[in-house]
Amino acid sequence: MGTVYRKTVTKALPAGAELFIRKGQRFARWKDAKGKTRTAKLTTASDGADRIVIQAGTFTAKYRNGAGLVVETATGCHDETAARRTLGELERRGELVKSGVMTTAEDAISDHQPTALVEHFDAYRAFHTAKGLNAVRIKNTRARLVRLATDCGFRRLADLTADALEKWLGARAAESPSMSPGNRNEFRQELVGFGNWCVRTRRLVSNPFATVPKADAKADQRRKRRSMTEAELERLLDVARWRPVAEYGRETRPTDPLTRQRKRETWEYLPLTLETLDAALTTARRRLAKRPDFIARLERLGRERALIYKTLVLTGLRLNELRTLTVGQLQLDGPVPFLTLDAADEKNRQGNDVALRQDLADDLTRWIDRDRERLNGAAMLANDCQPSATLKLPARPDAPPSDAPLFKVPAALVRILDRDLLAAGIAKRDERGRTLDVHALRHTFGTLLSKGGVMPRTAQAAMRHSTIDLTMNVYTDPKLLDVHGALDSLPALSLDGERRSIPQTAKATGTDDLPASPFAPAFAPTTVKPCKSGSIADKSPSPGKSQTAARPRGATSMPVKANNPLTIAVSGLHQVERTRVELATSALRTQRSPN
Repeated sequence: MGTVYRKTVTKALPAGAELFIRKGQRFARWKDAKGKTRTAKLTTASDGADRIVIQAGTFTAKYRNGAGLVVETATGCHDETAARRTLGELERRGELVKSGVMTTAEDAISDHQPTALVEHFDAYRAFHTAKGLNAVRIKNTRARLVRLATDCGFRRLADLTADALEKWLGARAAESPSMSPGNRNEFRQELVGFGNWCVRTRRLVSNPFATVPKADAKADQRRKRRSMTEAELERLLDVARWRPVAEYGRETRPTDPLTRQRKRETWEYLPLTLETLDAALTTARRRLAKRPDFIARLERLGRERALIYKTLVLTGLRLNELRTLTVGQLQLDGPVPFLTLDAADEKNRQGNDVALRQDLADDLTRWIDRDRERLNGAAMLANDCQPSATLKLPARPDAPPSDAPLFKVPAALVRILDRDLLAAGIAKRDERGRTLDVHALRHTFGTLLSKGGVMPRTAQAAMRHSTIDLTMNVYTDPKLLDVHGALDSLPALSLDGERRSIPQTAKATGTDDLPASPFAPAFAPTTVKPCKSGSIADKSPSPGKSQTAARPRGATSMPVKANNPLTIAVSGLHQVERTRVELATSALRTQRSPN
């Protein structure tokens, strides 16, 4: 048989307590915060200090569970009768486990039912923290769960029902302005993830939200991004490079043509455009001629901003990944330049080496060298000494890395990009309602890879995507692909002229009597040996030879077109020259068709 009792604990002697002896035992008398007189027995601690002995306010049940172990459980009851009733329920559960009516897992689940839901949320957040998830993601997950619990009336685990969540999702879809399907799916996913965690930790038998359907995010997509063209990228980088200085050379105009007062509220700056950029730069340098240090800071700011855009476009980095980059993560002096993303800073928490095109690596090298020269000069002016050689970039790959951030990425980069787009004459939203933002530069990276003829699997590796569908269908803008040019590769089918005889179907061997098709590959992989993936070098003509000299034929008979520098493929750590496109062959064995 089990028993219920109040636990006794010791606490420090309250200030101002009166000590006295009653029937040979020592007691202490004091007044609590409410002014009520309290009395308790005294005991001596191991350090010789006096401590009061008090009883807990609630009863604790001590019994033998279904596994035969003696356990103690807090009943939460202030009344002894109620505590004994709780003890009876606990002993009954133990008997059900012994008899096989209830499993041990179901018995453990029953222990979590009285706990408040917010305490389970705290344990769920601790699980995410130990897992190493991003702090922003953990914060967003907690906020969504608390909002759902408040709106749906969830207080205990027993309150979690799919009907309540479906009603909440329906109400969010019907209100005005309605929540987007993608946003509703995010709230649903948070509860589904929480339910799965409760099942794994034996808090629930099954996930009550597993059957809640997802909303069709494609039917009502609120944010549609588009990719930028190469001409738009050139204009954007040019404006970003010089706009910080040009802002101080803009012309003004009166807000009221009839007024003659020259006050700040009576005039405004003219907007900066591509046509007025050069004139604004000249005016700004004239106005700031006496502040050369300030002009240098503005020029450095513009160079950094343009380099941020170029790095995002040519690497496909996400904005938060770029913010975490340090100088020590760059390997720029080797034969193949690349940067290393730490697993904690990457979205998929895997860690990757991202290849850098040579022109971008050169720009980053100059940027770091100029930054360290600037710091070296500032230190020299502060200490009135000669330039120090300790600030140079490490020459060896195994040199200690620097923890200095590569860029100072502003928190308001989205608004800065909007101003740069406006000055460059690039529409924020196109005719199809698709917009440009910082993440659209990653879309541009994926689209330019496809436009440059990069194999889909190589583009997936460069984008660091888990599925090829995400690379091809989400991060590739078909509007920028040369679909019309691809139609030129189809055979010519003329309907004019006299009727001509059509060759009969080839016998036995297939196509022995048919002329060679101009669309057939120059060679095909055999069925005996596996093909190896690789690149076919493109030999550039020497200065003394004709430009029409024949080049080695690759896996296709179509000529290899030279790409624009902004569309060169970047895959893994393979270095590809600007005028060459990597031609990858299949690594699988080919099988002869039965036909």
